[in-house]
Amino acid sequence: MSQGRPQERPLSSGMVLSFSSLALPLGALAVAVAVYIPPFFASHLGVNLAAIGAAFAIVRMLDIGVDPILGLVMDRTRTRLGRYRVWVLAGGPILMAAVYAMFEAPHGVGTVYLIFWLLVFYLGNSILGLGHSAWAATLATEYHQRSRVFGVLAAAGVIGAVIVLIIPIVAAHLGLSEAEGVKSMGWFILILVPIVVALTCLRTPEHIMKTAPEKFALKDYLSLITKPDLLRLFLAQMALTLGPGWMSALYLFFFKDSRGFSAEQASLLLLVYVIAGIVGAPLTARLAMRFSKHRTLMVTTTAYSLGLCMVIVLPKANVPLAVPVMFWCGFMAAGFDLMIRAMLADVADEVRLEQGQERLSLIYALNALANKIASAFAIGLTFPLLARIGYDATAGAGNTPQAIFGLEMAYIVGPIIFVMLGGACVLGWRLDADKHADIRRQLDERDAVYAEAPIIESVGAEPAIAVLSDKGG
Repeated sequence: MSQGRPQERPLSSGMVLSFSSLALPLGALAVAVAVYIPPFFASHLGVNLAAIGAAFAIVRMLDIGVDPILGLVMDRTRTRLGRYRVWVLAGGPILMAAVYAMFEAPHGVGTVYLIFWLLVFYLGNSILGLGHSAWAATLATEYHQRSRVFGVLAAAGVIGAVIVLIIPIVAAHLGLSEAEGVKSMGWFILILVPIVVALTCLRTPEHIMKTAPEKFALKDYLSLITKPDLLRLFLAQMALTLGPGWMSALYLFFFKDSRGFSAEQASLLLLVYVIAGIVGAPLTARLAMRFSKHRTLMVTTTAYSLGLCMVIVLPKANVPLAVPVMFWCGFMAAGFDLMIRAMLADVADEVRLEQGQERLSLIYALNALANKIASAFAIGLTFPLLARIGYDATAGAGNTPQAIFGLEMAYIVGPIIFVMLGGACVLGWRLDADKHADIRRQLDERDAVYAEAPIIESVGAEPAIAVLSDKGG
């Protein structure tokens, strides 16, 4: 058997689709928790706006240390089932328990209830999301293959979001209330999670490398925090989470009370926004394969901001004119997370070349940390802001023109500032396809030198590509 690393063959479409199915409930939950759960607790369960904002902010702050710890443990996990498979299997039940508790919460629950179950929710979501992203980066190691895999993952997440957005529209036609529509989302996700966890774990191969015990070197981990490329992506992730997250937190209030749309029409327009991502994610990935990832990210952030400016000038309650604008914004937003995750995988290869150890899970954990901090600010700032300007979120409440104007300014200005800042973070990015190819060549050469004998193990339905143990990961 050859001592060099074999040429990576293209991953089969069936396997990529099976693996990507886990993104369906994660994408559905991203929309449901950001857009529907806060108004659900405020309008139907009697929790005041300031308390909801405080609960989300407190949870995100408490949750900050979880992802780095998970990343450290995942990178050091060695089992016969694989490194990431065991974590995906563990995360499913945790997430299901939290989903049931939040979507079936009884009337009159308080802040403590919301904080506790949000903590459980974000723990399960972190385990699944972090394990899935790191596993994806090990499936495809070539620059353009990564764009393809992460493009399919992004599209699957969008499909999950689309399905969950259709539910309140169908519920309204069936005569169900808004609250019953939100609860139906929860049951859809509860049923979906065990199915996709099983499909992902049974159908996806994972390459298990037998390596020497990894030594913990604090300086290596500290170097990740200060590595310029990772710091830039950390800031970009924060900005590109905060911008759309800020918009999502205010979405229903803005479209109903400022733009004059009904709850059903607002859900329909949000559905258009999300559906656009099904087209936008793969096309953005193809653009990145041609023009590079960082340039594609800068183009999409600029185009998104221009589209958002159009929302405020549209005639009120005009669905036909709002549809193309929402499609444009959703198309552009689909590339944000996709590009950052694919770029992180490239940087992780550079880190492994420099340190001789696998830091993939930790790198994604740091990125998830940025996501969590930004998400905390998205709701932790916007809801108290609404309360301060005098906006009343209670169902059927009347609001003054000054309160509506404050809502409009908050909805438009915040997202544009942060999204443009996110695109600016990758100006002058140097880790392009050529540089990454050189990094992979050096990694392959080092793997061939340090490997005493090839160790090939695989768990999954398809044969694994041969993997040679390197000196640390």
